[in-house]
Amino acid sequence: MRRLLLNKLLLWKNKPDRKPLLLKGTRQVGKTTLLHQFGKEHFATCHSLNFEKDPELGKIFEQSLDPKHLIRELEFRFNRRINLTQDLLIFDEIQACPRALTSLKYFAEEMPELALTAAGSLLGIYLGPVSFPVGKVDMITLYPMSFEEFLIALDDRLVLDLLQNLKLGDPIPEMAHQHLFETLIHYFVVGGLPEVVKTFRNERQNLLSAFEKVRDKQQTLISTYLADIAKHSGKVNAMHISRIWQAVPAQLAQTQDGSGTKFKFKGVVPGVDRFSRLAGAIDWLEAAGLIIKVPIVNSGAIPFSAHASENAFKLYLFDIGLLGAMSNLSPQDILKYDYGSYKGYFAENYVAQALLTNGMNHLYSWQEKLAEVEFLHQIDGAPIPVEVKSGWVTHAKSAKIFAEKYHSPYRVTFSAHNLCISTAVHRYPLYLAGWFPLKDSPSH
Repeated sequence: MRRLLLNKLLLWKNKPDRKPLLLKGTRQVGKTTLLHQFGKEHFATCHSLNFEKDPELGKIFEQSLDPKHLIRELEFRFNRRINLTQDLLIFDEIQACPRALTSLKYFAEEMPELALTAAGSLLGIYLGPVSFPVGKVDMITLYPMSFEEFLIALDDRLVLDLLQNLKLGDPIPEMAHQHLFETLIHYFVVGGLPEVVKTFRNERQNLLSAFEKVRDKQQTLISTYLADIAKHSGKVNAMHISRIWQAVPAQLAQTQDGSGTKFKFKGVVPGVDRFSRLAGAIDWLEAAGLIIKVPIVNSGAIPFSAHASENAFKLYLFDIGLLGAMSNLSPQDILKYDYGSYKGYFAENYVAQALLTNGMNHLYSWQEKLAEVEFLHQIDGAPIPVEVKSGWVTHAKSAKIFAEKYHSPYRVTFSAHNLCISTAVHRYPLYLAGWFPLKDSPSH
């Protein structure tokens, strides 16, 4: 269950001008486990406080936010010394103690030698009554496990070695391609939430039983997220927010051409059919990390953001496994990879998730007249159209229209086909979305 973000944490540890690190992320993506693994592997001792499990810890921060005072208090709490230059201190579930979040500012200013990390749910960090230490913290976001991390969890060494050393234009052996595509379909069912991945890994000798237990775990997690929405947003807002969240897979399932469409507000909340009355709830879900919002632009000119309107966008779920669970789509149907229009938006949701995890922080879609491209990317100042095809049909008329109109050096298509690079078209298999764009040297 090793996470690739460990590499970024190690870079942070060795930064000469590091600040306290805030590890953000949706609930259940593995923030606590990752920080404890980081502490165990790279520090003499790891000290951890969990403000949600032990609310009494908050009293320490009520007295004073002076770092020296806090360290003394915590040493008595732990009944052991905290070595400021060799140990890691973790403030876990920091959203449950607003003053602990505020204290990061003073640790940055007065005790920079201490390696201090904090983990928190996005639900509380941005949406609670918190004095946020702007400019005084380093921030990293942890997403659900990527397909690469899924392969790591399954200990699929041979294909991992192949992918981690893959260069643009390298051939992928056909047997490896087939194996990777089959494993990707398993990932479509399981998704990237660590508890679910662990369940699948431990039970996969019997796939039928494994997928049944995966769905049970996912349904439990969905109930947990809905409870969190109710806890953090109030009764009226909770109804709107939960309805919108559950409408995302429902609307995607209604697509006729196989790809995701503009999110429609009518019918989501009874009596509310305007964006202005649902904007706050959508912003809430995006801030909480439960959805991926992709603005639709009507021009391919850079910057893409200049051509986006606030009420035209696509919405995807943050985890592909939950998408199937919330759609009541059985694992058997996904494994057949023969479920009509479903597979188009399913592949699209997966690519959106993979691009976001891979560092493409701002995703955009393009629609102009009857032409539509799922995603846009900018490379060396040039706009690149990225189309997603769920299977073997890869005719990309819209991408060609875009490339000709906006002078793209090439266009990209994700599909079931093997890797094939030409001057005008870069064809990637779907499972390589997390490695896009491939370089002329190994991607990792």
